[in-house]
Amino acid sequence: MNTYLVGGAVRDRLLGRAVKDRDYVVVGQTPEAMIAAGFQPVGRDFPVFLHPHTKEEHALARTERKSGRGYRGFVVSADASVTLEDDLRRRDLTINAIAEAADGSLIDPHAGVRDLEARVLRHVSDAFAEDPVRILRVARFAARFAALGFRVAPETLQLMRQMVVAGEAEHLVSERVFQELRSALGEPRPGVFLRVLRGCGALRVIFPEIDVLYGVPQRIEFHPEYDTGVHLELALDAAARLAPGDARVGFAVLLHDLGKALTSREMLPRHIEHEVRGLAPLVALCARLRHGDRHLHGTGRKSRPTL
Repeated sequence: MNTYLVGGAVRDRLLGRAVKDRDYVVVGQTPEAMIAAGFQPVGRDFPVFLHPHTKEEHALARTERKSGRGYRGFVVSADASVTLEDDLRRRDLTINAIAEAADGSLIDPHAGVRDLEARVLRHVSDAFAEDPVRILRVARFAARFAALGFRVAPETLQLMRQMVVAGEAEHLVSERVFQELRSALGEPRPGVFLRVLRGCGALRVIFPEIDVLYGVPQRIEFHPEYDTGVHLELALDAAARLAPGDARVGFAVLLHDLGKALTSREMLPRHIEHEVRGLAPLVALCARLRHGDRHLHGTGRKSRPTL
């Protein structure tokens, strides 16, 4: 059985970060052979198995072919002829497309190690554009690794812009959007998540209630950054420092100034009762994400003292 450690575990080890989860790719095997070897099948959309002893995930090497819109529009092939290189080619970023063999040697056909050293988030191939969730993932990785000096490669940001123009971001399902948002709000620099999404044009499609905050002025004696959108980025990063990894706090901060976009031009740069005006866009955003009253009410309690 040819087994390779892949993805985040390899990336994080090379960055000197703690490795939390280990995922493996198995080459040249069939589902029947995996089950016969004692592995437990758990994958619904493609063959994923749990190791009989470690319970770590082992996925058969696979390819993906675009067959429709959105992140579900793929035909997956995971037969024994799929090579490791085939599997790595379908991945999103070069830094996530590095494999490690049992002897510790690296298989790095897309120069992921070079991009780790250069602190660059770069797409593996133009197939990146086939999955709109990758727009959110790049923004999330930018939020995670910003403190290490990582930046999105210009060509990757341009490809993300092209995806938005092509309408791919409009086909993101709410559950995946919220899943990525929740993860991003738990990262060290969640403000960068918004900045990257805005940079490629996706913010106005996915979170229009937040996008309209950019350019809205505030009283400069209280907010030297002046721009409400920039203020939100800074507030999110500050919240992450004060409550590391707590996405609930981040979610409250994310929503706390929505009403400022609805302030009348005559009142600017003051925002009297913006907390009242902010309830309607807050409810609309949460409803669009299908994000339930339990979370909505919790956000209201957390955010009201800061409004």
